[in-house]
Amino acid sequence: MKLKIIKTENLDFDYEIYDDKGQVTEMNPALRGVNLTVQKGEFLAILGHNGSGKSTLAKHFNGILTPTRGKVFVNGIDVSDEEKIYEIRQTVGMVFQNPDNQIVAAIVEEDVAFALENLGVPPEEIRERIDEAMKLVDIYKYHKHAPHRLSGGQKQRVAIAGVIAMHPKCIVLDEPTAMLDPKGRKEVMKTIKMLNGKGVTVVLITHYMEEAAQAERVVVMDKGAVIMDGTPKEIFSKVERLKEVGLDVPQVTELAYELKKEGVEIPADVLNEEECVKSLINIFK
Repeated sequence: MKLKIIKTENLDFDYEIYDDKGQVTEMNPALRGVNLTVQKGEFLAILGHNGSGKSTLAKHFNGILTPTRGKVFVNGIDVSDEEKIYEIRQTVGMVFQNPDNQIVAAIVEEDVAFALENLGVPPEEIRERIDEAMKLVDIYKYHKHAPHRLSGGQKQRVAIAGVIAMHPKCIVLDEPTAMLDPKGRKEVMKTIKMLNGKGVTVVLITHYMEEAAQAERVVVMDKGAVIMDGTPKEIFSKVERLKEVGLDVPQVTELAYELKKEGVEIPADVLNEEECVKSLINIFK
């Protein structure tokens, strides 16, 4: 049985709306009654249209936000416990959408080392950790380069290296490929899958269906609540339900859906080109 690394219990979160005088005038609900468990070593993708609450949920996973009501636990630690916030952030690292907002140094290796230096990690250990992290995400050859001269995908891998140098047990990536071209997205997804293969728990917030299809499990959010939770095949076979909440499905799944409507008996849970071709060959033998 897998162990839980993140657990939410009846999680509610409200954003406070202020007037010109700094007074709270209203509460804008962003999360409602979220009960979710992330298992150690899992690759979980969280889907939802803009405003569904997925990024707000992600920020609870390492204490950037704390619940208005309910609880969030990381390795059994309540994220509302301010005395344990360092331990929580050592366990769960965050990578955000825009790599330029995360890069703080003029040289790649200095950027990867930044958080470790702030924590007072001994220099010899910093050298070992950053070299290991840069090699792991395949950006070591750029370790003396200026980050602003790198491509978007390379910058995002620098940001990921800075997080994994901290040796977190879990990495939460909030739409890390949203600002990247197809090549950059492919680079980052390859890195994410490689890290998960080495036992790192991955939570990927994305709006790209093809990325979510590569996860072990998919959660769908709408209006601040979890409305679907299952394997990619289970989730993406429910094409009409996903369309109802403003989401698409992988292109191959869409094709299978349209063929099925025309009377072609193709499985509804086709996720990739290979599965689609095999199914069509079997049908038209």
